[in-house]
Amino acid sequence: MKKEHIVVFTGAGMSAPSGLATFRDPDGIWSRYRVEEVATPEAWATNQEKVLEFYNVRRTQLAKVEPNEGHRAIAELEQQYKVTVVTQNVDNLHERGGSTSVLHIHGELTKASSTIDPDLVYDIGPGLLNPGDLCEKGSQLRPHVVWFGEEIFHTEQACAAIADCDIVIVAGTSLQVYPAAAMILHAPPAARRYLVDPGSPNAPEDFQHLCGSVDILLPKLAKEFLAK
Repeated sequence: MKKEHIVVFTGAGMSAPSGLATFRDPDGIWSRYRVEEVATPEAWATNQEKVLEFYNVRRTQLAKVEPNEGHRAIAELEQQYKVTVVTQNVDNLHERGGSTSVLHIHGELTKASSTIDPDLVYDIGPGLLNPGDLCEKGSQLRPHVVWFGEEIFHTEQACAAIADCDIVIVAGTSLQVYPAAAMILHAPPAARRYLVDPGSPNAPEDFQHLCGSVDILLPKLAKEFLAK
């Protein structure tokens, strides 16, 4: 019997219970940094050292936190379902929580890529990335993340997975960040839809909105699915 396919689409609120700061909340990352100075191609062209420092700090923070119960609940669904995680997050908490199929559409904090050949991608783990760190072709390495104004990664794979799903769970995001949020529109009309988020007052009508923290509500939802 073919397993039902669950696509879990996650945002910053997925990792917030683990202790990682979100971006758009009143006390989030963008309240302390100007996006133009650390997360755009123009920032990289103007001050590489500052951009590298910003991501080094975030990488150091990531090494100090652990996956939360929400991450583990998503991984547990693989016991009975085909599960694809499509995440806007650049952390590796889904993988560390046990998920085996994760598409990072905004890149990965623990990787670096060549500035001359984007196909050259290196796993740097929790290490620092500094001026003078070069790819094998001799160009400066940059954070392997999508900056504002750049195209997101894995678009075709993510949209194909969503178009194939039986169940879509949106967790830790209000579906307000485009173009990523538009991917959910590819879900089949018959797919069951869930939104797990403490906010999202304008949740789409075709979603069952579970209002609360992902580390509390996702384990409950996963338990229901696994009991069927």
